[in-house]
Amino acid sequence: MSMMGGSMVINMILWIVILGFLIYGVVLLILKPFEKREDSTMEILKERLARGEIDYQEFEEKKKVLKSNN
Repeated sequence: MSMMGGSMVINMILWIVILGFLIYGVVLLILKPFEKREDSTMEILKERLARGEIDYQEFEEKKKVLKSNN
């Protein structure tokens, strides 16, 4: 009888873990659209500055243009 009781406990723990992962996945899917993501154009502009393709003055000018378009 104790063997069957142990098996039931392990089965119950397994289902709790599976249910926990499912709930975690659903929460991630629900919250994903609400994450603050920076505009990809701004990311590209920052990368160009970091690579030295543009200087800081040009970066600021282009940043103002991008912000005025929003």
